[in-house]
Amino acid sequence: MDTQELYREILNEHNINPSHKADLQDATISLNGVNPSCGDNITLKLKVENGKIIDGSFTGSGCAVSQASCDMMLDLVIGKSVEEAVKLNDTFMGMIRGELSDESLEELDEAASLKDIAKMPARVKCAVLGWRTMKEMFENKSDCKSCENPHCGK
Repeated sequence: MDTQELYREILNEHNINPSHKADLQDATISLNGVNPSCGDNITLKLKVENGKIIDGSFTGSGCAVSQASCDMMLDLVIGKSVEEAVKLNDTFMGMIRGELSDESLEELDEAASLKDIAKMPARVKCAVLGWRTMKEMFENKSDCKSCENPHCGK
């Protein structure tokens, strides 16, 4: 099996059988993300306690790339600190821009399967939707529902 075929399998698996596509009732922070260029629309929800992402989910609709990328992102960030999640976001964005070496991609695990999206400009916004939404959550903090969240601006 060649690398491209493996990447397609990973993408398809996360799109068809996403682990994190569900509502998260006890989320402490949530944000809607939209890609107006192709109609992708997600609501990302995270449960953050003491600076650590305890759980996460997404709902919404969109193309296979946006849905799979968001699912892969949640695989990576659940159990990590907010700071680690932001660092992974920066690594992912660097990969999409073609700025990382292959060795640097290892920390992205299956999300590294999206590295060739950089060669498809129309799909870049799809791939980064979940990641961009997560970063905005931590920057804006406006939808935080818990004053126990250290990233809450309230």
